[in-house]
Amino acid sequence: MNHSNLTILSVCSNFVIVVLKLVVGFFTGSVAVISEGIHSSMDLFASIITFFSIRISNQPADEDHPYGHGKAENIAGTIETLLIFVAGIWIIIESVNKLVNPHEIRFPAIGIMVMLLGALINIVVSRIIKRAADKANSVAMKSNALHLYTDVFTSLGIALSLFLVYITGWLWLDPVIAILTAFYIMFEAYKLLKESFPPLMDKRLSMDEEMAIKQIILTHKNKFIEFHDFRSRRAGAEEYIDFHLVVSSSMTIESAHSLCDEIEAEIMDFYAKAEVLIHLEPEEERVLTRN
Repeated sequence: MNHSNLTILSVCSNFVIVVLKLVVGFFTGSVAVISEGIHSSMDLFASIITFFSIRISNQPADEDHPYGHGKAENIAGTIETLLIFVAGIWIIIESVNKLVNPHEIRFPAIGIMVMLLGALINIVVSRIIKRAADKANSVAMKSNALHLYTDVFTSLGIALSLFLVYITGWLWLDPVIAILTAFYIMFEAYKLLKESFPPLMDKRLSMDEEMAIKQIILTHKNKFIEFHDFRSRRAGAEEYIDFHLVVSSSMTIESAHSLCDEIEAEIMDFYAKAEVLIHLEPEEERVLTRN
């Protein structure tokens, strides 16, 4: 199943879940169920954003975007996490209001069944999307999978709270569980924001990733003198790596070009969508520069 079909699956499943949760939430009067419906509506919006961001990011480089469109995924992931923060704040405000003005929950069994159904649907869809996201290294798809996965836990938590309200009669449990749910999804959003936002500022790859790439370069150290000015960054599912490679002045252009091709190919075995730029320097140029 391709990425577009996966996001369509996510949109459709989210739409069904949102309608069920909001209808049942208003019918039962449970702020926890209503808040979960709002949370799921954010997931629905996020799935729609993911769908369009992936289509944009997969477009090849053009005259106006010579480095491609990969950052569209990072923009989408950042917007999605901000939407979760907004949803979390709304849930907390409504829950505090319900704590101050509690009211009885009608037909909690219906709410429990809808929460369990939503959790079941989302755990299946989130696992499908997560596998595809890891394979493609797609930030937007990872974000979408995280939204669905957090929905599983929040749905199960609210199902439990409705059950406890039913057997104990403690109405305050409903808004308290809703507040805890809000803090949980906001914490998950914060973790995702740390992944999606830094590439917008051209943050370098992690130290472990850079070390792995440098080790690949060093496997050819018998063919060059040194490399320097190593730089890296990530945009969506693509990595950009460039560095200066100092070779012997006696090396032919063909040999130097072949060496660069070998290094690029091995890095692309590590990162399939990597863009590698190697600036060749003869040994004499290095000496002149340092003097």
